[in-house]
Amino acid sequence: MKKLDSVSQIMTKSVVTVSEDDGLQEVVKLLKTHSIRHIPVVKGQEVSGIISRTDIDRLTFGSLFDNQDSSEDAILEMLSIGQVMTSKPHTVTPEMSIKDLAEIFTNEEYHALPVVKNGELVGIVTTTDVIRYLLEQYN
Repeated sequence: MKKLDSVSQIMTKSVVTVSEDDGLQEVVKLLKTHSIRHIPVVKGQEVSGIISRTDIDRLTFGSLFDNQDSSEDAILEMLSIGQVMTSKPHTVTPEMSIKDLAEIFTNEEYHALPVVKNGELVGIVTTTDVIRYLLEQYN
């Protein structure tokens, strides 16, 4: 196994983002449209937070993704991204080793981390990316 492989080799570079000014309905739409589970929240190119499908599911009891209900729509209308997101999320750099990233995922409760270089968002990396990388080592 290559011990020096970096996060840049497994991260997603074209990242779907939202701003705190967007609505939670936009987050739901993007999660569905792109079949993703995490969206960085940005101010310009800087990461101010991250919001996940789990964050939305907690608000709507998970049913919004099956059949939309007007009461759940109302909940999403009442709250802002800033109230629901994880503020100031842990970030990693593209140069970080995949081994160090795996240790963070193992020791913390993160499933996705924004990848930042010089203060700007350049990607996102998930536990699934790490698992895919590990599976490739067996081919």
